[in-house]
Amino acid sequence: MRSVEDSRERGWRVTVSGMRRRGGRRLASLLAAVVALPLLTGLASVPEASAAAPGEEPGTGHRTATLSITDLGPTVPGEGDTLTIRGTITNEGDSPIVDSSVAAREGVPLASRSAIDQAVARTGFDFTLDGQIVEGHGQDIGTIQPGMSTTFSLQVPVSELALDEAGVYQLAVGLTGQTEAERWGDRILGAGRTLLPWQPEAAADSPQTQLTVLWPLISTTHLTSQTDADEEQTPAFRNDDLLHEISPGGRLYQLVSLGADLPVTWVIDPDLLASVDAMREEYLVETDAGLVPGDGQDEALAWLQMLKEAVADDEVVALPFGDPDIASLAHQGLDVQGALSQFATASETSASTVETVLVDSEPVTDFAWPVEGAIDPSIVSVATSAGATNVIARSDSLRPGGLSYTPTAARPIGGGTTAIVADARLSTLFEGDMTRTGSAALAGQQLLAQTLAITLEEPANERSVVLAPQRMPTAAQAQAMATAISDLQDNGHWVAFADLSDAAEAEPDPTANREVPTAAEYPEELREHELSTSTFQSMRETQRTLEDFLVILTQPDRVDVPFGNAIRREMSTSWRGNGEEADEYGDAVQEGLVALTERVHLIPKSDITLSGRSATIPVTVQNNLVQDVHNLELRLTSHRQLGLEVSTPQDVRINGGHSQSVKFSATARANGLMPLSARLYTSDGKPYGEQITFEADVTEITSEVMMVIAGGILLTVLAGIRMYSQRKRAARKAAAAGGTDTNPSPEADASGDDSAPDTGADVSDTPPRSERLDPNE
Repeated sequence: MRSVEDSRERGWRVTVSGMRRRGGRRLASLLAAVVALPLLTGLASVPEASAAAPGEEPGTGHRTATLSITDLGPTVPGEGDTLTIRGTITNEGDSPIVDSSVAAREGVPLASRSAIDQAVARTGFDFTLDGQIVEGHGQDIGTIQPGMSTTFSLQVPVSELALDEAGVYQLAVGLTGQTEAERWGDRILGAGRTLLPWQPEAAADSPQTQLTVLWPLISTTHLTSQTDADEEQTPAFRNDDLLHEISPGGRLYQLVSLGADLPVTWVIDPDLLASVDAMREEYLVETDAGLVPGDGQDEALAWLQMLKEAVADDEVVALPFGDPDIASLAHQGLDVQGALSQFATASETSASTVETVLVDSEPVTDFAWPVEGAIDPSIVSVATSAGATNVIARSDSLRPGGLSYTPTAARPIGGGTTAIVADARLSTLFEGDMTRTGSAALAGQQLLAQTLAITLEEPANERSVVLAPQRMPTAAQAQAMATAISDLQDNGHWVAFADLSDAAEAEPDPTANREVPTAAEYPEELREHELSTSTFQSMRETQRTLEDFLVILTQPDRVDVPFGNAIRREMSTSWRGNGEEADEYGDAVQEGLVALTERVHLIPKSDITLSGRSATIPVTVQNNLVQDVHNLELRLTSHRQLGLEVSTPQDVRINGGHSQSVKFSATARANGLMPLSARLYTSDGKPYGEQITFEADVTEITSEVMMVIAGGILLTVLAGIRMYSQRKRAARKAAAAGGTDTNPSPEADASGDDSAPDTGADVSDTPPRSERLDPNE
């Protein structure tokens, strides 16, 4: 049974066909749209409005069924081709669909990129926008129960689709029928749409758009800071996720396998390469039961070999090590001391890491890629602080300005920096659920359509555009991208592929906007997922602990490399939106480093008893590291120096896995408890580790010793008194002699006073040498 709408369409088709014969194909399409409005003519009555009602819900009206076009071939048809359209129909309503059929509809020209967006986003059905039915090439469907799906396959000659001038056309497929609950006549129950690029007479010298496609090879953080104590420093992984990703069928395996045959620029996080490279030898994996040996050596070797072959003839862009979150650093970490230095180190180690693993590859390192290409002045400043001269932005951040066409990606933004502005529409095409065949097929057609639309916007102005997809596409998204890019390479003669370096060197469009968005314009949804300031503060504290530890090591690289890299991984972009896990990782790094520093420590000491006036006090230093330590000083401090005096600090050097007893001499001056403390210090005077405290009980200074000490003190006092008395006596004699002879002869002075009475005492001014107290004698 034919619907009223189909009958009406058939009647007007006579007029339209006649107009086509007279060369008025575009006018005919316009007339078909106009006469599809029955209320204007009053000549036809239909059961419901031609467009979906504003409040129409899924499962009702023109949205009773969902049509998904899962395959279209050829994707870029030529004149004389027959188009194959395959898809699925799903009954979204509560009542069975009966007496139904599906048919294609004529192409509707889409005059702009915005019109393409609108066509893809529309649901339901609209006569004024979805074209006329193509008769004679439909398919009967019959009954579809609620919630059930069925497939269709249509063969439609391209000549029946009303395609005219070169451009992009909407191609719709509609389902006509009734529902069991509403049997009052056939009507459109649902429609699906796709896009059809049409350029039938492309000349060899037709304009082309330069297209750069970024192919990101980035993962989450896998390696911990922990290594085994063996000579090889066997690394430890957080889990076995990386093995799953690089195994056949895994996400990273798919990316390398698919990218090998595509004209892309590889964008690689060196940390990923370092992590897979670490799996080539023995490694450990953290599990609930503890560390267990990993078994992914074969997969790691195979993946790395596949990658080397895949990138052999392609450009490789190396991101800073660990793919630091530039926006988070600019907004949350800029005021934290040392944060920018970590970013600089991550940038400096980038090229060497890639070259070490890939051997023959010379990566480009002067590109920075903020999250989703969103920039502001602080992000640009941080991005270029480590030497990058190009910042990969996106057109929904650095907008083109009031242009009617898509400008070239390269835009100078001052200070010798170029923003490579990726096209937002192209870059977000494959972010959806690409496990659905219809979604993947539509994304592929959109890539074809959008690039053709860009080319035709300004045919005489050949431009360079960039597609920068999401950082970590799923395996399904990678497959959809690869299929679409391969199709564009084979059939999109309006596109020529180029490397990212070529895009950076392209002639900028002088009229395109070059003003970097302000901080206030930065997307709030991106800011909400930034790493916190506490993350960068934690990095600073761990770095300080590391620097203090490295001073005492004779082989600092064994610690500096794993822990330094782990600290830089704490600011990875992959932690966005996962702050709790990021904090756990940072805490584990700090705790692991502290535990390592504690392997060099003082052995706790119990209280001691000193016998005699002097003694030796031993303090033991333990080194449980596998390497020797040096540049340490052990200080023993007496907190009652008048009662117990100890010797000066001593240098410490201990072999790995050994302990050393350091001996201090002590001199006791009193009985009783003498508090002592011992602590290690580094060569630059910083305390190292915890101090130990103990007491020395001086109880063995005997009464005889005390008498000797007291006697010595008494003799000293008596000698002082005697010296004082003798000097006074000598002074009196000198005064008396002066009264009888004011000019004594030298001889008399030399011979002394023989008339002085003999008292039996030593009258010399100078006491015997044994009693002299002058410290200078």
